[in-house]
Amino acid sequence: MISMSSFNAMLVPIIAGMILLAIGFNFRDKNVGVFAMWVGMLLILATVIIKILSKLNESL
Repeated sequence: MISMSSFNAMLVPIIAGMILLAIGFNFRDKNVGVFAMWVGMLLILATVIIKILSKLNESL
């Protein structure tokens, strides 16, 4: 079972990325909005990739 600290370590960047995606989508006509969407997308993607790599490393 997943520990609470590990869960929080995944949850915080994903929530922050979703908030940045929402803010960026609201300001998508400005450069700041596009940048916020990029950062939000990269936060979510990095969290998923780190979790996949840790599970792969665990199985080896």
